[in-house]
Amino acid sequence: METRKRETFAGTACKIALPVTLQSLLQSSFSVIDQIMIGQLGSGSIAGIGLGGKFTSIYSVVLAAIAAAAGIMISQYMGREDERSVSRSFWINMASSIGLAVLFLVLCTVFPDAIMAAYTKDEAVRALAVRYIRIFAVSFVPAAVSSVVAAMLRCMEAASLPLYAGVFALVLNTGLNYLLIFGKWIFPEMGVEGAALASTVSQITACVITVSLFIRYLHKKQMKLPAGWRGEDKMSGRRIVFKKEYGEQYLAILAPLLICEFLWSLGENVYAAIYGNMGTDACAAMTITVPVQTIVIGALGGLSQASGILIGKDLGAKEYERAYAESKKLMWYGISISVVLSLLLVMVSPFYVSVYHVEAAVRGEAVHLLTAIALIAPVKVMNMILGGGIIRSGGRTKYVMWIDIIGTWIFGVPLGLLAAFVWRLPIAPVYFILSLEECVRLGISFVVFRRRAWMRSLR
Repeated sequence: METRKRETFAGTACKIALPVTLQSLLQSSFSVIDQIMIGQLGSGSIAGIGLGGKFTSIYSVVLAAIAAAAGIMISQYMGREDERSVSRSFWINMASSIGLAVLFLVLCTVFPDAIMAAYTKDEAVRALAVRYIRIFAVSFVPAAVSSVVAAMLRCMEAASLPLYAGVFALVLNTGLNYLLIFGKWIFPEMGVEGAALASTVSQITACVITVSLFIRYLHKKQMKLPAGWRGEDKMSGRRIVFKKEYGEQYLAILAPLLICEFLWSLGENVYAAIYGNMGTDACAAMTITVPVQTIVIGALGGLSQASGILIGKDLGAKEYERAYAESKKLMWYGISISVVLSLLLVMVSPFYVSVYHVEAAVRGEAVHLLTAIALIAPVKVMNMILGGGIIRSGGRTKYVMWIDIIGTWIFGVPLGLLAAFVWRLPIAPVYFILSLEECVRLGISFVVFRRRAWMRSLR
């Protein structure tokens, strides 16, 4: 495994963050394109695809937890040049991600009606959501493979390779959306099912390209595929054995991440249920803003992942003071860029909502929501960088788990229920009030960061 070359800190951060950011934006473009095209079919279709996407987002965030565990472990072991542990980390996370994908595939294909009944009482919207997730679930396994391979490439500072796959997949998704949603050329008009099929085919294609580029990169660098935990270390020739202690360490890192991401996603789904039960117009307005939320947050997602990788390598090499100093630089980068993005969002929001063929009331609510999103976005971004990248990098993921549980379940959910069903506020104030839990998270995260207990090198 190649030793990390010390470039300027900003240069190294950009080398990882920019490709990851662009890939996040491309990935979010899948939902943007789906929803803009589906938006031509009316509010019911928008709400259906939005609610279907809310449940599949549980899979996405739990998969992200596994990829985060992979990034924590691989980056630290690369920092101390422990190739055998890098190989073990790669394969155990690959097995975990595929197992998760199979579980959610079964849930979405066998029990979709029961699942979507929890989100809305509107039978027409529920039927559309069921049709969407049944097809989209096929993309779960290729997405699982792609995420772990991409994590490995980012730790190897080859983050541009997954980006190439994302570019091709975006072009393919756009073309298939047009053909399948509206029934152009020789294809049937499939509506929401066409959007699901287009995204699924694109995800499968992205997986094939990502794995192919990974293998080609290793061949170019004269490296071998990571050996399994019972394979052979190419440097020493010794057998790689899966030890009980390694499994315990893996679970100690992964379990809090899984609990954290699952409960956070469950909280987001409670928020979706709150919006859904406020009426179809409110739900449609929120769904319209989801692609923009994803893009704004995704624009800084690369910096969050770069934070975890760079600080993880410093911790693996036991460069603790450098890790602390570089963490503060990363936070300043994040807050500066996020403020600029929020200002741009306020400026473009009226033009964005005008793209959708929905009622004037829905467009008005969407503009108000986008203003609220712009106000809270810098705090969200800081939480991503600090909690989602820096604090996690030391492997003490239980800190982030408790921060997220307190924020979502002690503050966010109760505030959302009060605002929507007791105070009966419109959807924009409801969103802003429940999002104040981000401020609570950030305050706790700063305390944890300054105490430095998160800083450690894995065994």
